[in-house]
Amino acid sequence: MSVVNKALVRRLYEEAFGQGKPEVLDEVVDPNYVCWDPNAEGGAVRGLETLKGEIAYFHQGFPEDFFWRVEEQVAEGDKVTTRYTMGGTHQGEFFGVPATGKRGEISGINIDRVEGGKVVEEWASYDLLGGMRQLGAIPEPGQQEEATAAEGEQQEEKGLMDKAREKLTGQ
Repeated sequence: MSVVNKALVRRLYEEAFGQGKPEVLDEVVDPNYVCWDPNAEGGAVRGLETLKGEIAYFHQGFPEDFFWRVEEQVAEGDKVTTRYTMGGTHQGEFFGVPATGKRGEISGINIDRVEGGKVVEEWASYDLLGGMRQLGAIPEPGQQEEATAAEGEQQEEKGLMDKAREKLTGQ
């Protein structure tokens, strides 16, 4: 059964998401599906139709070359654990970030539960922070400190100029 479940979950990621085929979800995902995702509004993605919207969302953000590649899978009982990489060239809004034209990749590990030949539940864990850094939406470690130090130097110089002007103008 684990071979069958792994193939089912692979279709979810590589075919439905990776190839942008939401109709595949009807074959592999239960209508009452729930994905526990810490980055989703309310902490979960619920229902087959909502999941179809997620596919459209990813392909809108990365319209030309989006991919979802399964790197490794392990299955036991009714659960399949999948390590994956997804990404592409950022050409549309994604998690509130306007298109940057930069390539980005996000790696993750998800656990899916299969019941009655369909995925019914998922626990998602992925490196959204790393992806946002690649797109330039969040500074790399150290960049923020450099920017803050530069701002501080500018404020200090401004302070000296203000003091000099005060002495010259008597104000």
